[in-house]
Amino acid sequence: MLNPDPQLQNLLQQQWPTAQAAGHFFALPGLSGQSVRVQMPQGELLARRAPPQPIPFVDRQREYRILQQLRHAQLGPQPLAWRHPWLLQSWMPGEVLTSAQFNAQRQAIVALLQRLHQQPLTGYRLRLAPLLQRYWQLCRQRHWRWQRRLQRLLQQGEPQPLRLAPLHMDVHAGNLIATPEGLRLIDWEYAADGDVALELAAVCAVDGDTRSAWIADYAARAQLDEPALACWYQLRAEQSQDDTLLQLAQASWHDL
Repeated sequence: MLNPDPQLQNLLQQQWPTAQAAGHFFALPGLSGQSVRVQMPQGELLARRAPPQPIPFVDRQREYRILQQLRHAQLGPQPLAWRHPWLLQSWMPGEVLTSAQFNAQRQAIVALLQRLHQQPLTGYRLRLAPLLQRYWQLCRQRHWRWQRRLQRLLQQGEPQPLRLAPLHMDVHAGNLIATPEGLRLIDWEYAADGDVALELAAVCAVDGDTRSAWIADYAARAQLDEPALACWYQLRAEQSQDDTLLQLAQASWHDL
């Protein structure tokens, strides 16, 4: 248990004026940090703080607004309030998936992603080129090969999306909760509008051993051309000359 941030206490008291000042606050792990589980007499919630040092593309206000737009879709937590630097949202009861469960529940996860990708666009477009440029600017250790690859990508531009949709962009076992109502996604800090193939590529990067099954299952459910999804790797590989992408491209074509 930790001592709460006074800004967080003020926000909680604004949301629930009759709430008792006493509450229990527990820090949670995460790459961006600053997530707190709050237990109060009024209920349980999650407080997510904006990172003290900005992380490219992580924006709690955007996260709050996207959750607001998706609040009726039964995909994740309900947003409660936002005031810099804290985002309040409902606590998701349930069990976090293990790595084994992640692959075993592939069909359910694909169905969840398909439901997300059928929602209206959020208005926040994920642009890879400026994001890569920002990462390059923040890197302390730079290599001329990285710069050459970045310049080549910027010259070639981003490919046309197979299908533009809201994306979560951080789908892995630790961000999937098995609730009594079904699977739900948490940690929406990277969510934005983008190519569904990009979402699938991120999933395959997590579970690369069964990437052909992910591609086939998603293509069938979303009524997309399976070779088109597989060749997404090929296009990215040729643009970046990245060894990992080249191996993924070769494996995908072999599977087909």
